[in-house]
Amino acid sequence: MGSKQEQPRNRGPANKSSRVSRVYYNLPGKACSGLPAMPRLFTTQLCIIDLQKLTMILEFILAILSIRYLRGFVQKENLVAKWDKQLLIAIGIAVALLAMGSTIPHGGSFAALLADGLVLYILYTVYNTADFSKIKSMVYTVLPYIVVSVLDNLVQLISKTFYNSWKEYFETAKLFAVIWLLAIWFITKKQRKALELERVKAQEKEKQYIISETLKAELEVQVAERTAALTQQKAALEGTLNELKSTQAQLIQSEKMASLGELTAGIAHEIQNPLNFVNNFSEVNTELIEELKEAIAKGDTAEAKLIADDISANEQKINHHGKRADAIVKGMLQHSRNSSGQKEPTDINALADEYLRLAYHGLRAKDKTFNATMKTEFDESIGKINVIPQDMGRVILNLITNAFYAVAAKKKPLTPDGKINLALKDYTPTVTVSTKKTGDKILISVKDNGSGIPASVLDKIFQPFFTTKPTGEGTGLGLSMSYDIVTKSHGGELKVSTKENEGSEFTIQLPIQP
Repeated sequence: MGSKQEQPRNRGPANKSSRVSRVYYNLPGKACSGLPAMPRLFTTQLCIIDLQKLTMILEFILAILSIRYLRGFVQKENLVAKWDKQLLIAIGIAVALLAMGSTIPHGGSFAALLADGLVLYILYTVYNTADFSKIKSMVYTVLPYIVVSVLDNLVQLISKTFYNSWKEYFETAKLFAVIWLLAIWFITKKQRKALELERVKAQEKEKQYIISETLKAELEVQVAERTAALTQQKAALEGTLNELKSTQAQLIQSEKMASLGELTAGIAHEIQNPLNFVNNFSEVNTELIEELKEAIAKGDTAEAKLIADDISANEQKINHHGKRADAIVKGMLQHSRNSSGQKEPTDINALADEYLRLAYHGLRAKDKTFNATMKTEFDESIGKINVIPQDMGRVILNLITNAFYAVAAKKKPLTPDGKINLALKDYTPTVTVSTKKTGDKILISVKDNGSGIPASVLDKIFQPFFTTKPTGEGTGLGLSMSYDIVTKSHGGELKVSTKENEGSEFTIQLPIQP
């Protein structure tokens, strides 16, 4: 491996410098050409590489990295048009200095000094320019190393001997400057992550705010739409009521539909209930809408949602009662129109119950003292049967109206001939409507406990224009029309059974048709 050589024994600062300024690498079995003979350690040839070139290269790399960092910043901040050209020139200068330091003999320190000057100029620009205010921390990170590097290179150029004597201290200072640079870089990176996290949180808060504002706007639109819908429903109901009154006035003038005139007050009573609900809930919703606006103004989204739910629930109730009123109106309009002659599946129980209540309230409206017990005995197994609903409704209405008239007449204190009515004692006016399915037939019965029909007129009651009512109270067409509808239009029978002073029972018998 070569002869043993003595190591020189220097006792000054140069001896320290020689120990610090060299790095030893084990290269077993191979000598390093171009280098002076070195001592053998652990029977291995040692190669010595001076740190000076490494630090010089580090300075050029630092300059290039600093410029690239600034380019990334200006691109992120949309400052490319203002600064990118200058930064490209600076990168070119740094590369040129690196090339000069690598190719020109003994030019490394001078080129490194110029590179340090370039970095100092960059730091000065960053520190004094408003565009780079966000990255001023870069100055405090890089400046200590650059200052040490400038002194290092400057001393080398001025006095090589002095530099060799103090080289160990310069390199120690550079080591601490590098440690400082790495530490500040790490801290800055950590702070930047924290700032980025705060930025993301701020963006999320802004997003939530936008969602809240959008929700408020949507709620306001919904409130406006529902308010408009409620107003429209109210106007429609009022218009329907006016149309109903007009229709009733026309029906009263028709002899054929004289029975419907008896229902005017009953219809108004029935439709008044759902209309009252609509008015009440509309007033409640008006108050809720004001509360909703206050909640929206305060930004209380949860309270706004609860109020909106209350408005929605009230709207459903308004809709329900509106449909109820609409059904009553449509039923009466259907009753008033001429029959189409087409049979359709009809819930006969519901039809009978509807007309029972309407006829009762109609009489109550005319005579506040009138009162009667209404009973229903419906066979739920009947379901729907094929009838002409307008015509069958007229029949049932006529029979129920006659029954109420009979019990009302019996309850009067004086008989038609002016005598005291002794039948008033323990008398309770009662009208019973029942349905029953027997074999292939449906029976609809209207029974009263009035005075009954005299036997002398029993054979005439189905004749046109015959009536037992006083003049001006009946047309004599009701039972005649009912008889024709049951027998001719539906192929059924209309029968009557009566006992004087006990009451009468009219029975409609209809065949079950597919």
